[in-house]
Amino acid sequence: MPEITIKDIARQCGVGVSTVSRAINNHPDINPETKTMIMQVINESGFVPNNSARNLKRTDAKCIAVLVKGITNPFFSNMIKIIEEEIRKKKYTMVLQHVEYYEDEVNVALQLEKEKRLRGVIFLGGIFAHSKEKLGNLHIPYIFTTIGSAAPKSISKTSYSNIAVDDRKESYRMTEYLIGLGHRDIAILTAESEFRSIGQLRLEGYREALKDKKIPVKENLIRSAIEDIEHYSMENGYLTTKRLLEEKIPFTAIYATSDSLAVGACRALKEAGLKIPEDVSVAGFDGIDLGKYYNPSITTMKQPMEDMAYTTIRLLFDIISGKKAHEHIVFEAELIERESTAYIAKGTAH
Repeated sequence: MPEITIKDIARQCGVGVSTVSRAINNHPDINPETKTMIMQVINESGFVPNNSARNLKRTDAKCIAVLVKGITNPFFSNMIKIIEEEIRKKKYTMVLQHVEYYEDEVNVALQLEKEKRLRGVIFLGGIFAHSKEKLGNLHIPYIFTTIGSAAPKSISKTSYSNIAVDDRKESYRMTEYLIGLGHRDIAILTAESEFRSIGQLRLEGYREALKDKKIPVKENLIRSAIEDIEHYSMENGYLTTKRLLEEKIPFTAIYATSDSLAVGACRALKEAGLKIPEDVSVAGFDGIDLGKYYNPSITTMKQPMEDMAYTTIRLLFDIISGKKAHEHIVFEAELIERESTAYIAKGTAH
């Protein structure tokens, strides 16, 4: 796909190149309606203003970008360390970029591709709800890691790589485990609900497990993360659980779709005078170190973080060198039972 230029944007909008430039640079000397129209076309087309490429030498920068959405999630810290070490071994440079929860990670990647002359991109966290057209503007290999194992059918699997656990299946297993402990009123703390996001996939697994066990799904026990706070954060788990407790809806277990959310939930439960797991069982997802050393230690669905990180960066270099084509790899998670879950005691619903 040919690269979209500022001239193309100007032609689509019926304005001059200088007008487009003023809109991009937020210049006051432009009609607000014209600026709005231009920015809308820019967003829809995937055009990325080339702000700094003119200052770079026309040489191979040998940079790999790692875009992290959910930087507060400790799950990514060890993965980043492994990826950085492997990049350094290859005499490449890692460009680490934090993507805010409200930002579009592909737009960030397109900007970096121009500015840093990247050789490849790794997406850690985020969603897979991007259009085929927008992804087509990336002219370098890219891998989605920990972003769910199912992508829209409109996007050819030959154009990208994906490395993840089967979030729907592993979430089903965690819910099934809690049901096996006797829990029926299981609250779930989930994050974004966009199509193909891990939050959506894990919620689907929760729903399917309850349905298969003939347990009604209670919509008031499905709690979405607070929008204006980092979704997979301890703060979000804490505040979301406080709201659940304030509504006095009966539940005996909380399944948090990340360990960070689970830690926050535990704090809220303890502040409310509830004991874990005697009064409420709490389970998480990811397998971060914090969950092991928290008191009580948190039952979790552990993702094979190290294997996923090594596989990601080695596959990317193989694709860059032409040794391999894109691959789609699904890892198995491990259910680790710890102190935060127990068989339900009679009359403990909260």
